Amino acid sequence: MVPGNLRYTKTHEWALLEGDVVTVGITKFAADQLTDITYIELPSVGKKTIAGSACGNIETVKAVSDLYSPVGGEVCAVNSGLTADAAPLTADPYGTGWLFKLRVTGNAADALSGLLTPGAYQNQLESEGH
Repeated sequence: MVPGNLRYTKTHEWALLEGDVVTVGITKFAADQLTDITYIELPSVGKKTIAGSACGNIETVKAVSDLYSPVGGEVCAVNSGLTADAAPLTADPYGTGWLFKLRVTGNAADALSGLLTPGAYQNQLESEGH
């Protein structure tokens, strides 16, 4: 099951809106696909992102996976501890494994309107055979 208080992207990122700040992470499904993480590149504080654009990556011994920004905004915080120890990313992807936070401009609730609801994301996972 996916947490009901989040919104999701088709590329397996999650977003949590609190005021005008959106916390971003990867879903448990995505975290379970990552083994032997060797490097995490997060966007820098102050970087402006565009919804759906790549803004970082996660490298494993087998592949490099892009991180996509679920909404547009300005990076206001990063979970820099993950660059030294990636364990929380896979152990607690919806909690201590969060990746970065964005301050959105304009109507923050509208920023999430293009993302998948928990039910729609669960349906995506099931339709992909996960």
